[in-house]
Amino acid sequence: MITKAPEDSYTAEPFVPDRGGLAALRRAAAGCRGCPLHRDATQTVFGEGKAGARVMLVGEQPGDQEDRQGKPFVGPAGKLLDRALAEAGIDPADAYVTNAVKHFKFTRAEPRKRRIHKAPSLREMTACGPWLTAELAVVEPELIVVLGATAGKALLGSSFRVTRVRGTVLEAEIHGRAERLVPTVHPSAVLRSDDREAAYQGLVSDLKVAAQALG
Repeated sequence: MITKAPEDSYTAEPFVPDRGGLAALRRAAAGCRGCPLHRDATQTVFGEGKAGARVMLVGEQPGDQEDRQGKPFVGPAGKLLDRALAEAGIDPADAYVTNAVKHFKFTRAEPRKRRIHKAPSLREMTACGPWLTAELAVVEPELIVVLGATAGKALLGSSFRVTRVRGTVLEAEIHGRAERLVPTVHPSAVLRSDDREAAYQGLVSDLKVAAQALG
């Protein structure tokens, strides 16, 4: 009889503890085998921040630096995000930051070459969903800032388009909870932009909407 590996089920559900706070979730997530992405990643990159944070920032997935350090948003995009948050009037230290997918998905042109980010599939996002549900239940943020299309699809469904709704306050039921959300672009999109300054100011403008929504 062939035994099915846990990752073949594409769900993190069996790995999520029934009780405990963020520390318990982080410990459990370190051993997650809910999808095949854990095989190539260095480690699980769980959310950072405190329970009770007023705002939760949700990105796509960890990048190369995050995968190496085990913390979200510590690379160039994270530094840019911190600057934009501060400029918009949101203290980065008061935010809880996480990703829709907790393992780095990448491709390499050749062995030992730089690891190139690869977007997670809908199946991988869905597999990781129970961790995001658990984070929301513990943190109970007043507002979610959605960073980019992948995070938006993970939270609001596959029809989400960031360009249509960025910089607006949305209300939706997410995993059984009524949530307010402000979508914007992912900071890595700002870094890739041909007009980086204009893209950065657009991000700051969207984050100011979030700051106003927090009051």
